[in-house]
Amino acid sequence: MTTEILSSATDIDSAAAEAIQASEAAKKHSHEMNKLSKRLHRQVGQAIGDFNMIEDGDKVMVCVSGGKDSYSLLDILINLRDRAPIKFSIVAVNLDQKQPGFPEDILPAYLKSRGVDFHIEEQDTYSIVKRLVPEGKTTCSLCSRLRRGILYRVAGELGATKIALGHHRDDIVTTLMLNMFFGSRMKGMPAKLVSDDGKNVVIRPLAYVKESDLERWAEHREFPIIPCNLCGSQPNLQRATVKAMLQDWDKRFPGRVDNMFTAMGNIVTSHMMDRELFPFETIKATGAPVADGDIAFDEDEQCGTPAPATGVVNIIRPGAKGQVPAPVDDAGEAYSAADD
Repeated sequence: MTTEILSSATDIDSAAAEAIQASEAAKKHSHEMNKLSKRLHRQVGQAIGDFNMIEDGDKVMVCVSGGKDSYSLLDILINLRDRAPIKFSIVAVNLDQKQPGFPEDILPAYLKSRGVDFHIEEQDTYSIVKRLVPEGKTTCSLCSRLRRGILYRVAGELGATKIALGHHRDDIVTTLMLNMFFGSRMKGMPAKLVSDDGKNVVIRPLAYVKESDLERWAEHREFPIIPCNLCGSQPNLQRATVKAMLQDWDKRFPGRVDNMFTAMGNIVTSHMMDRELFPFETIKATGAPVADGDIAFDEDEQCGTPAPATGVVNIIRPGAKGQVPAPVDDAGEAYSAADD
């Protein structure tokens, strides 16, 4: 009898210990998710403010593909809208490209549950891409052009003043590297731009957000993720290769990708090679010290996170004369967009 009592007491103690551990783990997870939520909302709010992405009275068309990035974008913008000092409205738009097996009910059900206005645009671009792109070739170029044209049209029909896309920090840095490697041009993915048809303003509120944070947020929020079977399953895409390279680099050298992203906003034109952006032909020695001058023979500059300085520009005007043609991706499309 004594042995049974001792065994029962041990079981109770073990169960109690497990319950305490589970409680502590739950508290830790809740604390981490609270920190993540604050960071995401702060970064998105900062990007919106820095680039004046959303203004009072705007109608923001949020493009929702069913991936983690666009779900997170919509989720955060809804929260910010409800407490922003300005008034703006949101309409979520999904382009149903008629991919075989696409779960048509998932997005409408989710959007209804969030109480957000939405529009599902049905266009069979899948058949067009499959018919025109040879087997084994990447479909990104044609798919992107078709999708872009449709979304621009829908934005006009809905009266949207801004089009919000879910590209994040890693997308932006990856695009920069792609353009350098394959297009011989330093061109990234801007946080805000006027569309190529001249009629729409496109914004990327997740510009300051790391993809790893979006992955954690999507898991925490349990978004009903819809995989892309048209382009997501294509092997050997240059974008995927460069992305994997950057991920490996950041793993081995933490902070390097952050520095690359920061560098995109700290461009010293006098230390680049673009004669359209700096008057190299006319500079002369004046005999006076130059605040942002350089010790010409030193190869190694001071390392670390770059700080803004005089002579740094944040926006480079595109289309300068004498530049190389726009860079192209695997299928011939200029690098300007990427999906979830």
